[in-house]
Amino acid sequence: MNNHLRELSNAIRFLSVDAVEKANSGHPGLPMGMADVVTVLFKYYLRFNPKNPGWINRDRFVLSAGHGSMLLYSLLYLTGFKSISLKDIQNFRQLNSICAGHPEYKKNSGIETTTGPLGQGLSNAVGMAIAEEILKKKFGSSLINHKTYVIASDGDLMEGISHEAMSLAGHLKLKNLVVFFDNNKISIDGSTKLAVSDNYKKRFESYGWSFQEVNGHNEKQISRAIKKTLKSKKPSLISCKTIIGYGSPNKSGKESSHGAALGKEEVVLVRKKLKWKYGPFEIPKKILNEWREIGKRGNLQEKKWNSIYIKKGKKIKDEFTRLINGKLPKNFDKIIEKEKRKLFDLKPAIASRKASELVLETITNNLPELIGGSADLSGSNNTKTKHSEIIKPSDFKGNYIHYGVREHAMAGIMNGMSLHEGIIPYGGTFLIFLDYCKPSLRMSALMGLKVIYIFSHDSIGLGEDGPTHQPIEHLVHLRAIPNLKVFRPADTIETLECWEIALKSSTNPSVIALSRQKLPFVTETFSKKNMSRLGAYEIIETKTIPEITLIASGSEVQIAIEAQKKLKNININSKVVSMPCQELFDKQSKEYREKIIDKESIKISIEAGSIIGWEKYVGPNGISLGMKSFGKSAPYKKIYEHFNLTSENIVKLTRKMLNK
Repeated sequence: MNNHLRELSNAIRFLSVDAVEKANSGHPGLPMGMADVVTVLFKYYLRFNPKNPGWINRDRFVLSAGHGSMLLYSLLYLTGFKSISLKDIQNFRQLNSICAGHPEYKKNSGIETTTGPLGQGLSNAVGMAIAEEILKKKFGSSLINHKTYVIASDGDLMEGISHEAMSLAGHLKLKNLVVFFDNNKISIDGSTKLAVSDNYKKRFESYGWSFQEVNGHNEKQISRAIKKTLKSKKPSLISCKTIIGYGSPNKSGKESSHGAALGKEEVVLVRKKLKWKYGPFEIPKKILNEWREIGKRGNLQEKKWNSIYIKKGKKIKDEFTRLINGKLPKNFDKIIEKEKRKLFDLKPAIASRKASELVLETITNNLPELIGGSADLSGSNNTKTKHSEIIKPSDFKGNYIHYGVREHAMAGIMNGMSLHEGIIPYGGTFLIFLDYCKPSLRMSALMGLKVIYIFSHDSIGLGEDGPTHQPIEHLVHLRAIPNLKVFRPADTIETLECWEIALKSSTNPSVIALSRQKLPFVTETFSKKNMSRLGAYEIIETKTIPEITLIASGSEVQIAIEAQKKLKNININSKVVSMPCQELFDKQSKEYREKIIDKESIKISIEAGSIIGWEKYVGPNGISLGMKSFGKSAPYKKIYEHFNLTSENIVKLTRKMLNK
């Protein structure tokens, strides 16, 4: 690096070193090692505008190696983002500081995604690159045509999600995706030789990527490699041979610089070695001004883009603005109401996964921003409709992605599409395979993204595939995740209502858990109101005071209704409550909750999964019917009988509880 660029990159190094030192916590090694690479990228190539961080056609910069967060915060401060001040950097890792230990997504801040769990940023970046291609096909390259740049560590590439995501990116030929691999050969335990002997060149070339290798401290090599990616027809990986903790006399190239402050004495030595004559958090005016000039370049780029956008026709601008702002079509409520009336008149007795497909038939035809997909289970999840057009390599005019057997990457990629803006992603798999995608789903909730998860085969009701495929603890697991709505609809009407809520939820992801087996149509009266938005409601209206309240979700609502009829025959009054969403019910007023779940009656809950969590509804004297073990392989009705999830057992328990 020439002295001039080295001064710019040293500004990153010392902001990072000083912040970690002050906090006595953090990861100085990566920012010190990758400072030269990002200086070249930001100075010569990256298209961004600190005055308008949300400019839709900006290049995306993703720090997948989130532990090196001070690299990102330093860049945002130096280039003039108002979201990060010098005071924020001085408060690194302190309560309520935007400079958190690992980057936490905040809209229009320059922090494009939440990273830290390794591999997540890589999959998010693939989603962003897919979104860019889809919107470019829809609106043209004059409005959408940007790069997605990623910094990934050894750990990112060790995580299994990296294989899933990079493989799909290569298959789809995402030419605007560029990954900088911080190839410093150091992990927390020591040299990466302890655990890895991969040939990265062969690995990425087998995915269909272009691969280059550079000295991560050589400006000309870095610049030449980036320039080459601009004309690539494939996604690109640039392996940057760097020295972790660059500039530290005693800790550079060692694991000791990875995840702890260097120490006061070592910081003095680093300043001396890199000839940095300035105090902690001090950036000389000349260097800061040059970084700010780098930031100002994007303002001119956006002005040029705006001059193109203004000339577009009203129809294109209106649709473009609607999609980017995440607004549903003005006639959306009418579309839903019309479909609801049609389904109520038909009263189909079908599996809720099939009901979901019927809903999708309508909404995919009216929501061009809805991009679906499945992890190789399209026919089983019923996520693909007659209006689904497949997205193929180098052809992104469709609205459906075949993710292959890549559940984890699918979820991470959907997060990236949502983060990009302009797209509402949904993806399907079996509920049991939540186990394969949960880390990315958790990130959806943490970031508050509109991502819709379709989990079919939601209980022991899937039958013969047996306990390996029958989810037991999964609904409990999902309901324990903050900021996630978990829906389990009982029939076609509830399925439509759950979809409507999910599509209108702009600050949280949604899970819609669906049955494999057929369900009867249980909605008694037509209502324009979305009853599922209340979380729970009395599905079969009764005018008598109930002696027992039966609370159920999904496929078990029909069992509760059957039990109600049998109880009536023996002069026991009961109430049936359908609870499609616990999270929404818990947010209702105390008055409403006590009206629905009668305080005076005894209570039984029925759900073909773990009983954990239902105690808060049935109370200390109630009973929760569900699963306390793994399931069985058999026809589903036999399994329900085996585990006493039947209307007969409910009647038996009720009589015992009431002494009748």
